[in-house]
Amino acid sequence: MRASLFFREHQLLVSLGLLVLTFVFSGCTMVGPDYVKPTTPEPQEWLESTDSKVQSEAADFSTWWTVFDDTILNALVKRAYQQNLTLQIAGIRILEARAQLGIAIGNQYPQTQQATGDATVQKTSRNLPNAASAERFAYVYDVGFDAAWELDFWGKFRRAVQSEYGNLDASVANYEDILVTLTAEVARIYIAIRTVEARLAIARGNVNIQERSLQITRVRFKAGDVTELDVAQARALLSETQASIPRLEARLRQVMNALAQLLGLLPGNVASMLEGPRPIPKVSPDVAVGVPTELLRRRPDIRLSEAQVAAQSPRIGVAKADLYPHFSLFGSIGLRSSDASPTAAGFPRGSSLNDLWNSDSIEFFGGAGFSWDILNYERIKNRVRVQDARFQQLVVNYKNTVLRAYQEVEDAIAAFLRSQEEVGFLIKGAEAATRSVELSQIQYREGLVDFQRVIDSQRS
Repeated sequence: MRASLFFREHQLLVSLGLLVLTFVFSGCTMVGPDYVKPTTPEPQEWLESTDSKVQSEAADFSTWWTVFDDTILNALVKRAYQQNLTLQIAGIRILEARAQLGIAIGNQYPQTQQATGDATVQKTSRNLPNAASAERFAYVYDVGFDAAWELDFWGKFRRAVQSEYGNLDASVANYEDILVTLTAEVARIYIAIRTVEARLAIARGNVNIQERSLQITRVRFKAGDVTELDVAQARALLSETQASIPRLEARLRQVMNALAQLLGLLPGNVASMLEGPRPIPKVSPDVAVGVPTELLRRRPDIRLSEAQVAAQSPRIGVAKADLYPHFSLFGSIGLRSSDASPTAAGFPRGSSLNDLWNSDSIEFFGGAGFSWDILNYERIKNRVRVQDARFQQLVVNYKNTVLRAYQEVEDAIAAFLRSQEEVGFLIKGAEAATRSVELSQIQYREGLVDFQRVIDSQRS
């Protein structure tokens, strides 16, 4: 009889195993659309590609800031990578996305798995009907394992894994996007610091020039060659130039504080890193921009936008799977024993703990079921429409991101080339203005021109 019971138990386990395999191998359907990368127009060449200064061949842009050949800037960028707090948050989000991916992968397997166990003692009342001769005390031991598994018949959980892979890619692209922005911001603020330092030096130089002009006007006024008006104008121009120095010093402190924030430092802790005033970094007159088709691969903001599309597409399938029945398996297996035989003192003997590990203590159950939200059909369909609408929004956003990227590159190339032409004219103008100051002062001392000519040249 025991052999027959064991055979029936074994037969039931085999049947459940075959049922599981049937569901697993039949569950190869995945509802919802498969992700396809959105297409966008791509220019074949840049608008300024005919300019000899524009280099369209492939280039390594990973350390673009080194073109300034500034060791301090290189050190600042490295420190920003290590200490910037916004970048650290982006890195932690990658860890979060990896954990979410692990959860999604785990959902493909039995979702509920737990080991259980308990030991209880119970006393039965003898005042109950037909309980006068019943055992009053009993020990009950129970050890088991429960599991429940919603089968991925329609690909719901596999689509969720695809979505989390997209989220992971998006978090990595977001990290790289912040890294690119951080590098550009450190370089921009560093150059702004050097620019303000240069403007301060120019302002202080102008103060020296205008102080000499004031001395000249005072000498000529005492000699009776000019009126007091010249002295007043010289003093006013000097005061105006002196007033620009505090403004520039305040601006210098502000940009240094901004750099400290990017480096994760308190304001005032970057002055020693800058090693005093230095010249404004110079850049090569040539610019390497690569070919337009490389832009989609190189820019992290484009990769971020595409990853968001890739993450949203499977969510349509996740929502659509709820339109169909959900199939699940469940079961439990364990050991249970009880000893209700009392001792001479009226307490149970406790031998049931040894009996727990006997094959006769095995008990199990298992089964399969399904559920179908047929009354929520319209609500589920609208959830599918919501996910599809979000997908379409992200597709349009991706296309807009690509177009904006091309525009930014074209704008930057045009501004870079035209600014070089502008600098050439400004250098000539500055040289001429410097010479005009020298000549106007000489002519004023000799009484050949009035002081207004000196004022105009110094302001220029």
